Amino acid sequence: MRAVQLADIECAMRHLLQVPPAQRRAAMADLLARADSADRYRKRLRRRHPDFGDGTLMAAAMGQGVAPRPAACDAQVLACLDIVITVLRARKAR
Repeated sequence: MRAVQLADIECAMRHLLQVPPAQRRAAMADLLARADSADRYRKRLRRRHPDFGDGTLMAAAMGQGVAPRPAACDAQVLACLDIVITVLRARKAR
């Protein structure tokens, strides 16, 4: 997966907003797997993955659909951000 930017975090959060709360961690793991796969494909073939994008978390999230940008950070937005950041931190620690 390519380096994570703030826009990647927002897009991942917006994707998770569309997912039932009980399935959000699995959905985040799926986004990471898609971004990893796309990045390997991009490096090997020097083009975007047709389904998963360019190896960014943003492309993986946009490919799965994202909710509209929320007007404010309510409890659901914060819960989704928490999942995104927690999973990214755990991945970085490995």
